Amino acid sequence: MKHSSLLATLTLLLSLMSGFAFAQAASININTADSTSLASLSGIGQSKAEAIVEYREANGPFTSTQDLANVKGIGARTVEKNANRLTTQDTNSPEAP
Repeated sequence: MKHSSLLATLTLLLSLMSGFAFAQAASININTADSTSLASLSGIGQSKAEAIVEYREANGPFTSTQDLANVKGIGARTVEKNANRLTTQDTNSPEAP
């Protein structure tokens, strides 16, 4: 009986771990995110995250995620690596007609 209990526990743990491996990270709205959220992106540390916020405050909202490459220190490759997590729209607000 103990053998099947151990097997069941191991199966459950492996299932949970594999589920987390495929979990999708939340989207980050580059027009509203704070520097802490932006720093969670691949290749973006705290100083680049602060540069994004400063650029946004000086130049207004980004019209596309590709505009992020206009920020000094952020290249097209960094934008490409994070493309699946970047957005310029609030995912909670209804779309305009």
